[in-house]
Parts: sequence; C-alpha cells; structure tokens
Amino acid sequence: MSPRKDTVVNDNSDDSVLAPESLNVEERDDASLRPRSLQEFVGQPELLDHLSIVLEAARQRGQAVDHLLFAGPPGLGKTSLAGIVATELGVGFRVTSGPVLARPGDLAALLTDLNEHDVLFIDEIHRLPRLVEEVLYPAMEDGKLDIVIGKGPSARAIRLDLPRFTLVGATTRIGLVASPLRDRFGFVGRVELYAPEELKEIVLRSATLLDVMIDEGGAERIAGRSRGTPRIANRLLRRVRDFVQVRGDGTITAQAADQGLALFGVDDRGLDKVDRMILEILCVRFGGHPVGLTTLAQSVGEEPGTIEDAYEPYLVQQGFIRRTPRGRIGTEQALAHLGLTQTLPNLKN
Repeated sequence: MSPRKDTVVNDNSDDSVLAPESLNVEERDDASLRPRSLQEFVGQPELLDHLSIVLEAARQRGQAVDHLLFAGPPGLGKTSLAGIVATELGVGFRVTSGPVLARPGDLAALLTDLNEHDVLFIDEIHRLPRLVEEVLYPAMEDGKLDIVIGKGPSARAIRLDLPRFTLVGATTRIGLVASPLRDRFGFVGRVELYAPEELKEIVLRSATLLDVMIDEGGAERIAGRSRGTPRIANRLLRRVRDFVQVRGDGTITAQAADQGLALFGVDDRGLDKVDRMILEILCVRFGGHPVGLTTLAQSVGEEPGTIEDAYEPYLVQQGFIRRTPRGRIGTEQALAHLGLTQTLPNLKN
C-alpha cells in the first residue's frame, strides 16, 4: 500500500497521489482501498480521537496543523493518515521519503514550492541524511529556509520565508529519529497492530470496493491470518479472490478462505514460509540457543532490518520469539506450532 515516493500534488486529489499511472493494477487497487477521511478509517480509536481534536482546533483557528509524527510497524495506515490530514483540511498534499532526499537542495526545492498550510509527508523519516535534517529545523520552527549561495570565500547565506506548512513524518523505527527532529513535532502518534474484529471490518469494506463476494466467515478467516496489519489483510483478500475465481464459485466463504490461504502458504496463525523458517532456525538449527540478529538474517537470507521490522514484531507479539540481551530465542509455543516435541535449552537465559 505504499505510494510512489517523491510524488507531488497540489489539487488535494488522493487518486493522483496514491494511484499514479505508473503503478500496476494491484498497487492501484491498494490505493483505491485507502480511507479518505477520519470517519472511514477503521481502528486506532485513541489516535483518531487525538488527531480529530488537533485538526479541528487548527481548522477553527485557520492555522496550519502542528507538525505530526506517526510511528509504528509497516502497513498500519501511516501514509493513509497523512493523506487524511490534508483531505480533512482541504489543503495540498505532497509525498516524498527520507532516502529520496539525498541533498539539502532536494528538500529546499520541495519546501519553496509549498503553498500556505500544505501538508508535506516524509515517509521513512528516520532515514533522512543529517545535512537534510538540519535544513528542516528552521523550516519547522520558524518557517525559514537557510540557503548558502556560492562556494569558498565568496559564499554567502540567505534566509527565505516559507509559507506555514505541516510536516507529517512516518517511521517504523522511532528510536532512529534524531532527538532534535523528534522534539520539533507537536504531536507524536503511535499506530498499533489491529484487533481481528477491526481487520474483519477492513476486509469487508475492501471486498465491497473490489466488488468481491464474501461472507462473514470468509472475512473472519482472512482477518485472523493478517498479522494485525491492514496491508496484509488486503493482500490476502486479493489472493483468496484469485483462488475462488479460478477454483471456486467466486464467493469467499470460510472454507474457501482456508483452502486459498493454505495454497499460498499462509497457516492458521498468519505465518508464511519465511516466518516458519525463522522459527525452525531458532528452534532446530540452533537448538534453542540465543541467536544474534545478523546471524538470523544471514540464515534466512533477508536483511537484518527486514527481519526486525517486518517479521519479528508479530512473532514476538504472538509469543513465538523472545528477545534477550544475548539474542533471539524460540519459545515452546514456536515448537508446538511447528509440531515438534523436543525441549529448548537456555530458554530462560
């Protein structure tokens, strides 16, 4: 559900931001499923309540909203929330990401092209280069942009006035956001994993938008295997849609969902092939002994950041993995899920 990075928008049209022509059909489907308002957004009740107060207060004052930072695992709706902020206020919405802004000039070009009260969304803001970060500080606090013209002894600094704007940052690793940057956000919201009931509602809504026939049982099965993540729920919905179209009668029932998800390697706890490989490595190959993140990533064939951000949070939450100072440890629950009967040494070390 991620938009193309460095997309620029002036007309506040979510379709033009989130479903550009270069995206494939599945990515456009993702974009079309995004909630467009706070009322359409399912889940995160406390965060939505706080955000609605912040937006309404800014609306009543006729001012730009305080800078906002959303933190949480991937796929939980941080980009959607940023788009909703712009939509609710009726202002422009511009999208980029931390890795794209390689030089201060890249950010300066975006900032100088903003209109009054526009929303600038920076995904993966923890990956901003330090020099780019420093350009943001006066822009966020004082609405000023410091530019150095020329080089060497003839170089001179000028300060430009910027329109009042709202920076919305998103991060999966808030601990990597530098303290000076984090402290400049007026509101920091934590986006949590979703409950199965919330995911069921999201699946039913998405099925309606995709014109997919589904019953309550089918929605429950998909929601229960979605790892608390709407992005995964929508992805599984599309795969089961494909399954019932080719091998079923076109309707997603509980039985059809079970069959389709099993075919695509998703088990009854939402674990896929990589998840099970991680558990097998911890429980079998290393015999329950602590395993460092780098070693685990090399054994799986993934990047350490991918293991830590995409796989580990859910496995920890479900009690399949314990994180210790010495490394990751598989648990008795992991053994039971894999159908193994051996014991795990050093489980409490």
